[in-house]
Amino acid sequence: MVDEPDNLVLRYLRRIDEKVDKLASKVDDLTLRVSNVEREMGSMRMEMAGIRVDYATLQVRMDGFDRRLDRIEKRLDLVSV
Repeated sequence: MVDEPDNLVLRYLRRIDEKVDKLASKVDDLTLRVSNVEREMGSMRMEMAGIRVDYATLQVRMDGFDRRLDRIEKRLDLVSV
């Protein structure tokens, strides 16, 4: 009878150990997945920054076209000054 409580305690400890191992495995998996999501978000931020730079460049070019068009219209007397 003295051996039974020890075996019972060991049995429960082993079950707890198995569950802890499973939880640790799941936490490792989730950590990896979160890292992947963070990396993808960083990549998306870089892409968005690139798009903003491209947009600003286009705006500068469009402003130049606008000034040139205004100058052409004035030379050809197509608009009143």
